[in-house]
Amino acid sequence: MYLKSIQMHGFKSFANKIVLDFHNGITGIVGPNGSGKSNVSDAVRWVLGEQSAKQLRGSSMQDVIFSGTENRKPLSYAYVAITMDNSDHVLDIDFEEVTVARRVYRSGESEYLLNGSACRLKDVHELFYDTGIGKEGYSIIGQGQIEKILNGRPEERRELFDEAAGIVKYKRRKATAQKKLETERDNLVRINDILSELERQVGPLERQSEKAKTYLKKKEELKSYDVNMFLLEIGQIDTQLKETEENCQIAGAQLKDTAEKHETIKGQYEKIEAAMEAAAEDIEAVRQQLNQAVITKSRLEGDVNVLTEQVKAAKLSDAHFKSRVAEIEADKSEKARQKEAYETEEASLAKQLLHITACRKGAEGELKALQAARRNMDESIKQRQEKLLALLNQKAQLQAKQQKFDTLTEQANIQKAQLNKRLLKRKSEESDLDFLLEEQAAALKKIQGSIVELKQQEQQLVDRQSEWERKLSDVNKAISEHIAGYHKAASRLESLRNIAERYDGYGNSIRRVMEQKDTEPGILGVVSDLIKVEEKYETAIETALGGSIQNIVTEDEQTAKRLIAYLKKNRFGRATFLPLTSVSGKGGIKHPQALNETGVIGLAHTLVQNDSRYDGVLAQLLGRVVVVDTIDHAAALARKYHYSLSIVTLEGESLRPGGSMTGGAFKNNSNLLGRNREIEDLTRQVAKIKETLNQQTARKDEILTAQALLADDLDVIREGLQQNTSRKIP
Repeated sequence: MYLKSIQMHGFKSFANKIVLDFHNGITGIVGPNGSGKSNVSDAVRWVLGEQSAKQLRGSSMQDVIFSGTENRKPLSYAYVAITMDNSDHVLDIDFEEVTVARRVYRSGESEYLLNGSACRLKDVHELFYDTGIGKEGYSIIGQGQIEKILNGRPEERRELFDEAAGIVKYKRRKATAQKKLETERDNLVRINDILSELERQVGPLERQSEKAKTYLKKKEELKSYDVNMFLLEIGQIDTQLKETEENCQIAGAQLKDTAEKHETIKGQYEKIEAAMEAAAEDIEAVRQQLNQAVITKSRLEGDVNVLTEQVKAAKLSDAHFKSRVAEIEADKSEKARQKEAYETEEASLAKQLLHITACRKGAEGELKALQAARRNMDESIKQRQEKLLALLNQKAQLQAKQQKFDTLTEQANIQKAQLNKRLLKRKSEESDLDFLLEEQAAALKKIQGSIVELKQQEQQLVDRQSEWERKLSDVNKAISEHIAGYHKAASRLESLRNIAERYDGYGNSIRRVMEQKDTEPGILGVVSDLIKVEEKYETAIETALGGSIQNIVTEDEQTAKRLIAYLKKNRFGRATFLPLTSVSGKGGIKHPQALNETGVIGLAHTLVQNDSRYDGVLAQLLGRVVVVDTIDHAAALARKYHYSLSIVTLEGESLRPGGSMTGGAFKNNSNLLGRNREIEDLTRQVAKIKETLNQQTARKDEILTAQALLADDLDVIREGLQQNTSRKIP
């Protein structure tokens, strides 16, 4: 075995790839000081697994990578490979040539290669055990190494002797085996601890077993007590049935009395109604007479007025109408007497009208009282009827149960009497045995038919039970899926909330400022937290905002000054603040007609939802940005208006005044605006899943209840089947 070649690239002073071939006749490398002779031996030591940068005459492992010169850039990695002839198979590997390589990057990543395949450092060390080759072997003697060997401790010199003697491999294996034995010994100690703990638990488990046996025994006793309790409840139900029948009789008597009172009140009410109708007719007749008297009075007053005028005219011609005056005076006196009579009659009619009105009011009051009494009586009758119906229903149920029990008892007694009669008859008359046998055969056939019918019912119930079990399985599966979805959504929601609370994705200065929000009431929030955007506009709005999405909105300039001083004092970095008292943009662009162009959606600040107090801030940030659907329409719009507009597209491309264009693929979809929307969507989703889960749980309870009822029916049928089977006649 001998060294055939060394290949180096980027190692220390070897910037270019270089290969040193060691063929027959070469015994060493000579050269002036600084030519890199020692770097060759360092390369061999390094590729064999040297981990100490000090042994390689450096301060860190990155010092082995070519660091560059005034005329040449530094390299990003160092690579060394040595090739050895293994024709004599000194190395325990089935190759005639063995190439060991090592590569290290400035990022700290490192790898080893054995004949081009990746391997471990341990594999390289084991390959060169007992060959004298290795980073600690005696085949590489560097500067000052001889003095170190001569002046070293006996333990250090012994390592060289062990290497030469070929026992290093076995010593390493021994150390590994001892380490494994120590580990197994620790595992045995832990197993003994577990066994001792389990032995201590045997006694309590035995006591628990005795308690379980006692529990099962008590459970059987409880079952017998339940049967006795059921029989006692039947007796109590019979007593309650008698009491209920008595109550029904009392209620029937009360209902009869109430009906009689109702008929009496109804007759009185009809009489009062007839009297009221007659009074109303009298009132109407008096009212007509009064109206007629008023008309007559008015007519007579008109006549008096006419006569008075005639008297006045007669006075003017007294000589001509003296005789006429006497007649008119007489007529006037007569008319006056008639007037007084009519007035007296009017007063009398008015008194009658007042009396009739008072009577009518009294009758109306009495009618209202009777109507109220009638309503109360109707309500009482209705309540008593409902109570009576409930009692009748209860009585019917109890009677049905009693009738069922009576029927069963009667059937049992009849069957018992028949059997006794047949037994006596069989003992007395042997000649009737054939007839009795036929009857028993018929009874057996009937019982067998009942058994078949009960088995069919049992099978139907078993099928229904299987169907319910399938439904229960489906419901359980749906509940499990909803629970999994709930936990997944809730976990994602909690994670997003934690991220939002910690302001992950924001700059360090932003997080530091938002930590002061509880103590500094003037902080209103980050721009991304103060707006809501539809999902289709998120990319466009975030592109339009750019770095402004992390700006902090404050109440006033004083708050912003205090926070800037806080950042300066603690050296937390820089942040941009937007005081509401100083930032008050109005939005708008130089060419409003551009908003009517093809593909234009609108100004960016009109596509966000926010509190009205932040209108000025958003108009300042987004009021001059036009949102367009595609980049083609955006480019056409920019050309038409001579590249004077700020334009963004729905996919995130940006066109700035002056003609610059920005675009490409985003690294991920977790933007700041989308995070807030996702939190809201997940909150609604979690609530919906919880509601669905409650519905599924209620459905499960219904299925379990139906299964319990079905199991009870199945037990009853099986009990009847068992009874009929036990009644078979041999």
